[in-house]
Amino acid sequence: MDAHISFLTDYGTADGFVAACHGVIARIAPQARVLDITHDVPPGDIRRGAALLAQTLPYLPAGVHIAVVDPGVGTARRGVLVRTRDHLLVGPDNGLLPWAADALGGPVSAHELTNHELMLPRVSATFHGRDVFAPIAAHLVIGTAAHQVGARLDPGELVRLPDPVAYVIDRTAHGEVLTVDRFGNVQTSLDTVEVGELGIIPGDTLDVRSVDGEWRVVFGTTYGDVELSELVAIVDAAGYLSIAVNGGDASALLRLGPEKQVTVTPVR
Repeated sequence: MDAHISFLTDYGTADGFVAACHGVIARIAPQARVLDITHDVPPGDIRRGAALLAQTLPYLPAGVHIAVVDPGVGTARRGVLVRTRDHLLVGPDNGLLPWAADALGGPVSAHELTNHELMLPRVSATFHGRDVFAPIAAHLVIGTAAHQVGARLDPGELVRLPDPVAYVIDRTAHGEVLTVDRFGNVQTSLDTVEVGELGIIPGDTLDVRSVDGEWRVVFGTTYGDVELSELVAIVDAAGYLSIAVNGGDASALLRLGPEKQVTVTPVR
């Protein structure tokens, strides 16, 4: 296993939570390189964390990946290890990990985290990132085998989030807002498959609708295909149809947030 550990949480950076986890890893696996994906997932937003993880991990080196967006910490929810061909994902069994496992080729096996010898001696009921996930990830990166973390699970029994709506009927694509990034770009659940079914090309005009309104949006390849403050639809770097404002905030302008339903129809 390569000595890389990636780290995604909703901890933020105002407190010492992230540093404590880094410290635990450094004490067990000082040679490990920790790549911080983000610690700015909105608190408790499992869906946002799952989407970010799935869209980022395919670009990271093979290694161990810790993800902690865990509003159910300390409850009966399980801690799990999910193994893909080249990667090990460690985190809560609350839907956070499966989308990423799928993006990495699908889960090969899964294990419940039950081996207390790999955890810190005292496990807090409210900080499993520090006391459970970080030390287990560190042990994995220095050679502990996946099966040593605990009992094997059927990957099909892992908690999954509902799959996002994405389909095309009668030349109208039906989807939902998957995420909104810090620039206010609205990423929909419509990917290159649905875009291809619509048969649209750059320069086409799209009719975009939600419960809050209807907008005419130019389909382009980049933000600069329209004038400043104008709407544009592009296929973003993750391969999803996104609605943006050149130099502005599409989410605020259109009042579109995560899980809001949208339809997209080419204007002919």
